[in-house]
Amino acid sequence: MSGKQKNKSKSMQSPSIITEGLPLFAALDLGTNSCRMLIARPRKNDFEVIDAFSKTVYLGKGMDSTGKLSNSAMRRTISALHVCQKKLNQNDVKYSRLVATAACRQALNGRDFIKRVRKDTKLKLEIIKPSEEARLAVIGSVGHLKAKTEQVLVVDIGGGSTEFVLGKTEVEYAKSVNIGCVRMSERHLNKAPQDPLAIQKAIQDIDEAIADAAYIVPIKEAKTLIAVAGTATTVAAAALGLSEYDRHAIHLSRIPAAKVFEIAQMFSLMSREEIAALGYMHPGRVDVIAAGSLVLSRVMLATGAIEFVASESDILDGMAWALD
Repeated sequence: MSGKQKNKSKSMQSPSIITEGLPLFAALDLGTNSCRMLIARPRKNDFEVIDAFSKTVYLGKGMDSTGKLSNSAMRRTISALHVCQKKLNQNDVKYSRLVATAACRQALNGRDFIKRVRKDTKLKLEIIKPSEEARLAVIGSVGHLKAKTEQVLVVDIGGGSTEFVLGKTEVEYAKSVNIGCVRMSERHLNKAPQDPLAIQKAIQDIDEAIADAAYIVPIKEAKTLIAVAGTATTVAAAALGLSEYDRHAIHLSRIPAAKVFEIAQMFSLMSREEIAALGYMHPGRVDVIAAGSLVLSRVMLATGAIEFVASESDILDGMAWALD
């Protein structure tokens, strides 16, 4: 995906009032690193989460070198999707949107895997384009901001790719580049503590990709930088000095750029055991947080932003808002 978005009919703001009493709906996001789902009940101008599921499945593990989803990764993921299927049935969900992103989009056997999922679990997953992934991430994250008149840059650091989206009340520019935390971990940062030479190679790779994004998206024009997904919220947890993960403390917190640089360096110098022992660290993020935080630090440097707003709301919330 590249270039200015032609269809501007989809707003970045929250949809209009959702009528009370509608049946439950679900949103599922299958990414490179994790499988996540929420089941919610519509409420006036919002929704109430009834049930949720999150599992680190490492779907894209090894894909950077092979170009394919491995058999073990597919088995792990299908096992998680069986849990999702059970929750959907138990809650009698009437409306749903189930999407797959970078790993399935880029893998040579991605579409075959989606067919296998449908056969094994009855779930109909949709492989969405980067432009749609960006739109949903922005709807989810910007919908919770009080001010929606300033231009914002939303950065979504995923496992396989990172999305850059710029706009005010609608997507104006968007670009996806292949510098996700899993991809960078497998390509460069696969030791802990990290090797300085590997860090330099990763920085070169990351900076080139950010420059590619900046060719399409004017990343320095935004008044506010919003970072979504696990890398950003984990960095926020570290910056806030949390003893355990607290989404309420993290959501909409403002993290200074200097703190991001400090935390990225801290993770690069820690052993795997030290990272795993951190109270706020999700087990599935232990092996990729050094790479993810490095990507975020290079984004901060390239944009010139003095801080980022950490958002717990992302593509899942975007799908929920869009299911009105």
